[in-house]
Amino acid sequence: MPQIQWPDLPAAQQPTWPDQAALAAARAELETLPPLIFAGEADQLRNALAKAAHGNAFVLTAGDCAETFKHNTADSIRGRLRTVLQMAVVLTYGSTLPVIKIGRIAGQYFKPRSGENETVNGITLPVYRGDAVNGVDFTAESRIPDPFRMVKAYHASSATLNLVRAFTQGGYADLREVHSWNQDFVQQTKTGDKYEKIASDIDRALAFMEACGVDPSEFRTVDFYSSHEALVLDYEKPLTRVDSRTGKLYDVSAHFLWIGDRTRQLDGAHLDFVSRISNPLGVKIGPNTTVEEINRILEMLDPEKTSGRITFISRMGVEKIKETLPPLMTASFKSGHQPLWVCDPMHGNTRTASTGHKTREFADVLGEVVGFFEVCRVLGVHPGGIHIELTGDDVTECTGGMEGLLDQDLPSRYETACDPRLNRVQSLELAFRVSEMLKS
Repeated sequence: MPQIQWPDLPAAQQPTWPDQAALAAARAELETLPPLIFAGEADQLRNALAKAAHGNAFVLTAGDCAETFKHNTADSIRGRLRTVLQMAVVLTYGSTLPVIKIGRIAGQYFKPRSGENETVNGITLPVYRGDAVNGVDFTAESRIPDPFRMVKAYHASSATLNLVRAFTQGGYADLREVHSWNQDFVQQTKTGDKYEKIASDIDRALAFMEACGVDPSEFRTVDFYSSHEALVLDYEKPLTRVDSRTGKLYDVSAHFLWIGDRTRQLDGAHLDFVSRISNPLGVKIGPNTTVEEINRILEMLDPEKTSGRITFISRMGVEKIKETLPPLMTASFKSGHQPLWVCDPMHGNTRTASTGHKTREFADVLGEVVGFFEVCRVLGVHPGGIHIELTGDDVTECTGGMEGLLDQDLPSRYETACDPRLNRVQSLELAFRVSEMLKS
């Protein structure tokens, strides 16, 4: 494969690798490894996102804040997938729109951080940047950035995608299994009861279609796409390949890549990198974003104004969204572009609980989604989707919701490696509320 030449530009949020020879060896190994996804699958996703941009579909992006090697197990992967499938059923049933399912999965092993170091009990060590860079344990040895962790992340992602494809294409995602997804899951909650009613309605509809001799293959499998933040370029660049069909570049580490609010500098390496690849792209948009930045990002990443190419992921915070989002959303359509707008109600609503844990209040998460829908309604823009951090486990990381979790409940099962996630009951509760908004 010919060597791809990348310009030397400043890149924010990159690890300081202490062993440059090891870094070169790790990058060289990544360059020889097979693609994790195929370019045609990325094109298929872009076409689906184009439908959402025109109001004919809804996007559900969901998964872990930060994947870890420890939790890269069949049970954990199945739990996250099951939660997303259940949310998608609720959203589809309520909205009658196709739901595009994208996982924060098989690559979300890197995390941006607010500082280079952290200090605990007077000891200062490098900050944890995700399992693909260093370890979460607060020891000097664990916190040394190791580039071969990126190779381990590749293999972990490959195993995850293999299992996800088996689940989604091998019968687990069959609509006839809607009841089994709920067994030993949320059956004993009000949310579970609501879900069971939908599942029974789907059963009756499928039985009617079967009696009429109709059995579409689409009911037996689902398309499920992978995504992660394109953060550490020493991982993304070696996994960028030339597509043999078109001669274009694709980052074959995931179907969908996004650039975070901390790395979208107009003169930086991240926007330059994604401007050169043909995957569908997301850009996180925070409350400090300007109209000029929106226009420049569109010019850089979507000069041909291709529908489905760009997704703006709003993460304003519940207190700011109604004020800050309208001018940015309005500006994004003035030049003839058709970006998709999606709401991330997680990252702008983080607080420190009385127990010292980082948490999010379910009411704030829901409130930002409500604000997003209101802005879209006023401006006549299709609310294109939601971007959620969740887990398939009964964790206690976000307060509130139907379970009424309080600050003092957080220590019982606080398991995240970085940011707090919705648990499975809270995730399904959010899906029901969003479904009601789509209906209206």
